[in-house]
Amino acid sequence: MSSENERKRRRRSIFDLFDELFREFEEELEELERAFRRSLGPEERVELGKPIIYGFRIEIGPDGIPKVYEFGNVKRSMRGRPRIVVSEEREPLVDIYEDEDKIRVVLEMPGVDENKIKVEAVDERHIVVEGSNHDRKYRKEIELPTDANVDAAEAVYKNGVLEIKLPKKKEGKKGKLIKISKE
Repeated sequence: MSSENERKRRRRSIFDLFDELFREFEEELEELERAFRRSLGPEERVELGKPIIYGFRIEIGPDGIPKVYEFGNVKRSMRGRPRIVVSEEREPLVDIYEDEDKIRVVLEMPGVDENKIKVEAVDERHIVVEGSNHDRKYRKEIELPTDANVDAAEAVYKNGVLEIKLPKKKEGKKGKLIKISKE
């Protein structure tokens, strides 16, 4: 009977195995966090606990030149040496579609109430979109591909997606007819 008791003691439950696995995983994460903090300089300290969101998309324009669009709350500092700056505001993912007569701007802003979104036309080529909720803040300055009639713009927000439709500004004739008179 003593050997049977020893076997029962040696056998562990599946929950013991999961507890051990999670404990090891937690230790690895703590070591990774310590290594991350050591790798940052004193001016680059990041408050861990805030969400860090970063993404990008690459689009090849009609001229064949690729353009990289970044989104999230991680930005590069423009002054001095490059460094990472994490802000509370996130840049939403933006797609711009240009038709013959209109421009469509589509922004992903999940978790924001419709009445907490502000779309402002700075001029005929630039709009600024801001939105916030309890824990999310979005802000994006958008340069339009052509001049738009901002007075006739429309915006619709549904299921976390904001769509702004702007008619293109009608271009009149640039030249002027000059009347010829007799002397």
